[in-house]
Amino acid sequence: MKNIKPVLLGLLGVVFIIAGAVTYAIIREFSALPLMLVWGGLLMVMIFLYANFTGVKGVISRRSTKFGANMLVMIGIFVVIVGMIGSMSMRYKYRVDLTETKRYSLSPQTVKILKSLDRDVDAIAFYRGDERTRQAMNDLLQEYSYHSPNFKYWFIDPDKRPIETAKYGVTSYRTTLIRSADREEIVGMESEEKVTNALLRVLKDDVKTIYFLKGHGEHGLDNAGKQGFKTVKEALQRDNFKVKDLLLAGNGEIPGDAAVLVVGGPRKDLLQSELDKLRRYVAKGGNVLILVDPGPFPYLTTYLKNYGFTVGNDIIIDKQGQLIGANYLTPVVMEYHKKHPLGAGFNLGTFFPVARSVDITENPATGSYNLAKTGSNSWSMSKGKLDEDNIKFDPAKDTRGPINIASVTTVKVSNKGDARPEKLKNESLAPGLDETTKALLKPPKEGLSRWGKLIVVGDSDFASNAHINLMGNKDYFLNLISWLTQETSLISVRRKQSWVTPMPLTNTESNFVFWMSVVIAPSFVLAFGAAVVARRRWAA
Repeated sequence: MKNIKPVLLGLLGVVFIIAGAVTYAIIREFSALPLMLVWGGLLMVMIFLYANFTGVKGVISRRSTKFGANMLVMIGIFVVIVGMIGSMSMRYKYRVDLTETKRYSLSPQTVKILKSLDRDVDAIAFYRGDERTRQAMNDLLQEYSYHSPNFKYWFIDPDKRPIETAKYGVTSYRTTLIRSADREEIVGMESEEKVTNALLRVLKDDVKTIYFLKGHGEHGLDNAGKQGFKTVKEALQRDNFKVKDLLLAGNGEIPGDAAVLVVGGPRKDLLQSELDKLRRYVAKGGNVLILVDPGPFPYLTTYLKNYGFTVGNDIIIDKQGQLIGANYLTPVVMEYHKKHPLGAGFNLGTFFPVARSVDITENPATGSYNLAKTGSNSWSMSKGKLDEDNIKFDPAKDTRGPINIASVTTVKVSNKGDARPEKLKNESLAPGLDETTKALLKPPKEGLSRWGKLIVVGDSDFASNAHINLMGNKDYFLNLISWLTQETSLISVRRKQSWVTPMPLTNTESNFVFWMSVVIAPSFVLAFGAAVVARRRWAA
């Protein structure tokens, strides 16, 4: 009974020491509480040792105690060795990809970029904790950080940290923000190509200029009202573009630093002299985005017809617009051309308030594609016969959907820079979409593309302040600008193939594997154990 109290004191001291260690592990700070617990526990243990010195000495002198102490020393040495190996592996990393297709390795282009990275780049991935694709993105970003100490990444769960997510301006899951200094790019897929291209864009030092045409009632860049383009301007500036307006009715030509000219919803038709300047700009390799609302624009539609565009004198009706709180004059688009970079991988819905049809005969040789179209329940009808009180489909006069609402074509640069569109169409144009993309990576000295590019959209209101932040409108508009400015595919990385290479076995080989792994090996272990037990019993 005399030794019970000291023993309890010793046990209580051990409990205090453990509690202090756990408290420090939780709060990560040597505050008063963990220090008091640890020092109090040590004091109790010392009192126990002093009060039971004779008993403790006897226990230490036992053979079993010496054997246990020796075992503890060996375990300690083993733990130290493992810790040293782990520390060295963290400091001196080396990874080997043994898959046949190098599925877990980055492309040589990406590795070269990362090796030359001379500034800090952060990748912030916004994924839920249970997101199925989170691990794939983690594996990909881990490869990037492995090749460059300047590339750092971390994950944020938008559900658990909504305030921090909102601070970065992220509004959707499965989004990764690539940033360096004050420049940012958004990636929406677990794709090496998209991550590397975003990385290149935030590292680029040159700034391209986007011009918006004015003088015809277009949406104003500084107009903060519902019909203004101020939100578009700010979004482009965040993407490292200079944004300026341009009055083309004077004597000057389109500036040579114009990466893209945007005709953003004119209310009056363009002059023939302006269209001539536009034609010369495209012939030199310029890039034009035309947003044309329903209405009579005879000069502009004739100009576009020379490039193969058919701009309908109609208006698109889509009663699905009511599903998003709009009216039947707001067509909803969910279908995009998946063989064109502007449609591949883009899965967001867009809507175009009061739109007209835009169509082109598709031809991969000229890079001509219909980019976006409405659903099968929509139709186009003549604007002149529109009766808002009686909207019905007339099979004799109307055209049943899907209705094309955005189209694109490319035009080879003329040597003289003064050729007529008809002549340009008959020359050797872009040999194909893939070749066009490759050619765009090598701009001439003037800074213009080898191929002039035109995109026509049958609506401009989708990019106005009132609608740009709804659904996928902003993403789609910025994608149009990015593709026109050659910013979509700075490098092309082929997707890694994932397959299992079969190993065919004969019956003899199959039987050998079965007997060796299922019968012989376990039987050998069982026999060895039985022999050890029998020997010990015989020795006893």
